[in-house]
Amino acid sequence: MEPLRDKTVFITGASSGIGAACAEEFARQGCHLLLCARREKRVETLAGRLAREHSIRTHAFHLDVMKNAEVETALGTLPAEWKAIDILVNNAGLSRGLAKLQEGSVQDWEEMIDTNIKGVLYVTRVVLPWMLERKKGHIITLGSIAGHQMYPSGNVYCGTKFFVNALSQGLKMDLLGTGIRVCSIEPGLVQTEFSEVRFRGNRERAAQVYANTRPLRAEDIAEVVIFCATRPPHVDVSEVIIMPTDQASVYHLHRAP
Repeated sequence: MEPLRDKTVFITGASSGIGAACAEEFARQGCHLLLCARREKRVETLAGRLAREHSIRTHAFHLDVMKNAEVETALGTLPAEWKAIDILVNNAGLSRGLAKLQEGSVQDWEEMIDTNIKGVLYVTRVVLPWMLERKKGHIITLGSIAGHQMYPSGNVYCGTKFFVNALSQGLKMDLLGTGIRVCSIEPGLVQTEFSEVRFRGNRERAAQVYANTRPLRAEDIAEVVIFCATRPPHVDVSEVIIMPTDQASVYHLHRAP
């Protein structure tokens, strides 16, 4: 295993769900955490607790990854020690709505494209040169099984996750010979706030997504992220597809009667 203690990890969308679970796991490994999210209070509370519980350094700040100028300013003005990022976890992402293309909301499309595609690009574009300068680093991006298989009315969301998959493959080619590793984590059904966000706070509709089945937990994904991050430097886990035992594809989900 590659020891993680005292490494600096930057996690986007760290205020809840998979991002927060990753922060918890990296903190247990003794990493110093750079955490951002749109919900500033929540991410600051998380960072403060992890710093106290694990005796690590943390720095939390507001960031909307959809806005390139904000990304460049927020990251560009970080103290030098926080720019020495060893691991970037591109976690910020979302889905909006579930409609056929001809009935879809352009606002929903733009929010998914701006977050899931542009947000990953904006953050990676700033952080990657710092890694190249230091000749080391690891970029881990949270994709989805929806980046491998389409499902009805998932048109634009699935398209953004197909992009994440392609970007990780292309980035690995761009970085060949640099020693910087690239990994894409592709989960199936995970019970987080994802569906509440998709359905704009409709908790009853969101609960139906996970009803009578056993989805993955955010902690399950965080454990896989840690596994990828702790491989020896000559090992790059390029892609991981992880699904619940009750799921065989985006189309096949076992629900108890």
